[in-house]
Amino acid sequence: MDLGSLLFPLLLVLLAVPLFLSARKQKRAMAEQQQLQNSLAPGDKVMTTSGLYGTVADASHDTTIDIEISEGVVTRWLRAAIREKVAETEEAVVVDDKADEDEEPATTAQVAEPLDHNAKK
Repeated sequence: MDLGSLLFPLLLVLLAVPLFLSARKQKRAMAEQQQLQNSLAPGDKVMTTSGLYGTVADASHDTTIDIEISEGVVTRWLRAAIREKVAETEEAVVVDDKADEDEEPATTAQVAEPLDHNAKK
């Protein structure tokens, strides 16, 4: 056998194996995402694909899910828009008991004037 007759099968194997492995990885990731979306229940903390955090309010629909993004504000999303469940972490709040009530706040933030979209330039 000469080198030319072995080159084609070798190239075929070198190209086919990575394609096969990447397809398996993608299929596994899709199955995990589908399982996540089917396992959502009210009270779960989630993040959408656009980065919005919220709490599942209603998961009884097949294709949509209601998410509470703020107290009393519930929005409806496609289940496919849920990226992941997030772990509930409690942030410690530091209270300074020695702070004077007459002290100015340490912030230098300023509030911008609202834009008037109807004003002519």
